[in-house]
Amino acid sequence: MTTTLYDIESSEADDGTTVPAECLWAPSSEDAADNGFVDYRGLYVAGIGAPNGDDVYPGAFILLGHHRWADIIEAAAAFMDRVHGWRNLHLYPGDDPSVLIPRIPRAVLTHGVFLRHPHPDHPCDCEWEGTWRVVWAPSTEPGAIPITAMRHPHPAPRRPPPASPTLTKARLLTWAA
Repeated sequence: MTTTLYDIESSEADDGTTVPAECLWAPSSEDAADNGFVDYRGLYVAGIGAPNGDDVYPGAFILLGHHRWADIIEAAAAFMDRVHGWRNLHLYPGDDPSVLIPRIPRAVLTHGVFLRHPHPDHPCDCEWEGTWRVVWAPSTEPGAIPITAMRHPHPAPRRPPPASPTLTKARLLTWAA
């Protein structure tokens, strides 16, 4: 299945028909927490896209809903503390703390469509079972929900980072206050 903005992954059933392998998903409260979001004072935050491609540490953070810049900074720090055991957003373990990182993280208010694998009608028991991805979308896209997104302030990686709302859909964004 294809829309103008994103592809919904599909697979082939035993009888040869093509079936969707993922579905639209709207993470909320307990469902979001069960799928990798951290609840910080009622805000649901998740880390996405590792800056070096190894997926150990996040390259960006997303919060469900639109929030102030200070709130997403606090929530991202809480995510790093709970998931990785440290509160400093500017350093990864092993980084030299004397090296100044001149980038200030910027939060944007945008919208996204969440796609969850597998499709509930077509479970596949593959390695992607229970995973999700977000596709940046205009607020008018069916299934789009409000998101606050922020790139991790770590220095730029050697290879390009995953698609970011600040790079791909600038016309859809508003900077968080």
